[in-house]
Amino acid sequence: GAPRLRVLVGRPNATAPAPDGLIPEPSDSVTSILARFSDADGFTADEVVALLSSHTIARADKVDPTIHAVPFDSTPFTFDTQFFLETLLKGTGFPGLSNNTGEVASPLPLGSGLDVGEMRLQSDFELAHDPRTACTWQGFVNEQDKMANAFAAAMAKLSVVGQDSTHFVDCSEVVPATTPQNKPAFFPATKSRKDLQLACNAPFPNLATAPGATQTIIPHCPDNEATC
Repeated sequence: GAPRLRVLVGRPNATAPAPDGLIPEPSDSVTSILARFSDADGFTADEVVALLSSHTIARADKVDPTIHAVPFDSTPFTFDTQFFLETLLKGTGFPGLSNNTGEVASPLPLGSGLDVGEMRLQSDFELAHDPRTACTWQGFVNEQDKMANAFAAAMAKLSVVGQDSTHFVDCSEVVPATTPQNKPAFFPATKSRKDLQLACNAPFPNLATAPGATQTIIPHCPDNEATC
């Protein structure tokens, strides 16, 4: 479901480590995050939200020191819009400790063994509900192509920040085509429209709920493999 990204070759190696504090933290405010991206290369609020599409296949290792490879949505091996949907669901608990900096309650906190529950970053939650970003966030729910295209464009811009790309070689054609993601967004088992916490007045799509009488357990490995 991920877009085919542009690949430019020829970026020079760094000559020194970057200063600390250049990357926003999950505990930062929306104002701080948007200001940092704007300062970096004029990224708009919409582009910041688009870049966070990466969280649909991302995991956290250090926000909660007691658990690792913690997913941000219930389909961590598929580049889809579930992340944008599930961030809008009412939080009910934490997959590990409950007092971590930069973390707020998630809607799917339960786990089983290595299958840890879903984590919600404070910054993701606030971006999903801030008036500057809420409608863009909500607008990606069940809009796979819209999300993927916006992510590809924002990533192309991010990949050349601070660089003179006129000297790069475009090798995008060697990147294999991705597998389309045609499955619609869905409420995880036991969740529905009544669990939504929306901050945008735009119409919300009608979505089905996955079958099941208990909360979804998110697999640690693809296709429920034992090791990965």
